[in-house]
Amino acid sequence: MDGIQWIIFILIIQVIHFLGTWKLYVKAGRKAWEAAIPVYNGIVLMKIINRPSWWVLLLFIPIINLLMFPVVWVETIRSFGKNSLVDTWLVILTLGFYIYYINYAEDVTYIEDRSLKPTTGLGEWVSSIVFAIVAATFVHTYFIQPYVIPTGSLERTLRVGDFLFVSKFHYGARVPMTTLAAPMVHDTLPVVKTRSYLADVNPETHKTSWINKLQLPYMRLPGFEKVEKNDIVVFSLPSDTLYQFFKAQKAVIKPIDKKSNYVKRCVGTPGDSLAVIDGFVYINGEQLKLSDRAKPMYIYDIYANNGVSSKYLEDVDASDYVRKYIANNISEAQYNALAPYISGGRPTEDGKIELYTREDGIPTDVIRQLRLSLSEEKPRSRTANLTDEMVAALKQNPAIDSVVKTIDPKGMYGGNIFPQKPNLYPWNNDNFGPIYIPKEGATVEINSKTIPFYKKIIRDYEHNEVEVTGGKVLINGSEANSYTFKQDYYWMMGDNRDNSEDSRTWGYVPADHIVGKPVFLWMSFDNFRQGIANWRVRWDRVFTTVGGSGEPVSYFWYFIALLAAWFIFDFFRKRKKKNA
Repeated sequence: MDGIQWIIFILIIQVIHFLGTWKLYVKAGRKAWEAAIPVYNGIVLMKIINRPSWWVLLLFIPIINLLMFPVVWVETIRSFGKNSLVDTWLVILTLGFYIYYINYAEDVTYIEDRSLKPTTGLGEWVSSIVFAIVAATFVHTYFIQPYVIPTGSLERTLRVGDFLFVSKFHYGARVPMTTLAAPMVHDTLPVVKTRSYLADVNPETHKTSWINKLQLPYMRLPGFEKVEKNDIVVFSLPSDTLYQFFKAQKAVIKPIDKKSNYVKRCVGTPGDSLAVIDGFVYINGEQLKLSDRAKPMYIYDIYANNGVSSKYLEDVDASDYVRKYIANNISEAQYNALAPYISGGRPTEDGKIELYTREDGIPTDVIRQLRLSLSEEKPRSRTANLTDEMVAALKQNPAIDSVVKTIDPKGMYGGNIFPQKPNLYPWNNDNFGPIYIPKEGATVEINSKTIPFYKKIIRDYEHNEVEVTGGKVLINGSEANSYTFKQDYYWMMGDNRDNSEDSRTWGYVPADHIVGKPVFLWMSFDNFRQGIANWRVRWDRVFTTVGGSGEPVSYFWYFIALLAAWFIFDFFRKRKKKNA
């Protein structure tokens, strides 16, 4: 809905409120007309139910209001003596319309000085839980949101199994657009694995569906900084059309704030010209200098005449390399027991078995337990994912002859590379662009060669009809030679450059998709994908900041010392007070 439609909707709600409560206002010693004045009627109602006036603000905050409306309904009927469990459930299940029945059909008496304390232990427990949920939802929605790194696209800067706090107030909190949604969850309800919000996501009907008319327009609270190059940013994935990840289903049109959250590094801001040359990002013709905490990774070929041992790669903590074991013979039972550790196997011409694993290899205790006779191959050439520090360490190893970065040459199409037009733009992850990153208010030329860059922006993000016929571009039915952007756009890439699906695949990130800025890493687990029994805490990463310069410093033990000091102080304070 647009602004005028929302004003009309709010006025309708005010009429519904007036018709259902005006008699109760009068019985509480107020004037009937006071139930009809927007906002003022809420302040008066708070006085009637003996609750603070600032509760009215909570009724206008998206998501928070879904929790507060039932609370106000219950408080209203209790102010008129309706305290039973049946009354409570009736007013909640009827979405407040039970108040109409009380207003017109029952002769109730206003209880001016009613006790606000719950009369039972259960009531006190429910009251505390409701307050906690409201407070937590407010913080989660508008200030700080927990986030866990699920994939390796930012390795080694941020690692799989890092638990972060994401600030929403740095860039300004995005006001929720989906008004009918469960609190404290994103797009899926836990356990039941169903949508956590009400919206029509069918591509054929989502534009005309009445329930989607309840979506709020994009709004953002004021922040104290803008997204800048080198910032690590959490954002709603623009290309997310999946009802549920890792499950083949028909594509859907999800609300912006219910698209899956991704985290990448911003390498291009509005108005920039961006190119990737031999794996390095260039902005306006100059190579982008990453922050000193960035640890970008690239795929390298490692050569050694006497063979590249896995130990050499383990010593520098390389990743994404393959290990090959040779077994003289192996039974079906032994092979099945190795299934969790191997990625495949095949027989050789001389009757032996080749077993392939990732960098973790096969644990020694498993080999012993299965009584296997294995030898690991040490090939002369291996491929691994390395940071600059790892490359330098390998080059210092006298057993290594060379370490060479793998680069897809310019002019070779990489497959599924934005804007997915290999005949016009045969780009790849290593050699890409240049492209222009749109800025709000900027105007670009539109023709058959430029429309591949901007079609999704014009059609999906700025909601116009786009058609390309016979070399002509039609926007909303009229031929267009130029287009002026309505919002800013950004370019996001992972630090794990050869293993990241990012803007090089799905293009620009609109400003209205920005969620927040990771600021604090409060916990980190190694082996995060291998089950909770195998998790190992990375103590050097716990309680570290995400931004800043220099090596991250863990403040965990400082926190423990401060906590211990507080408990000791509190113990002696209480002891002194008791003896006084």
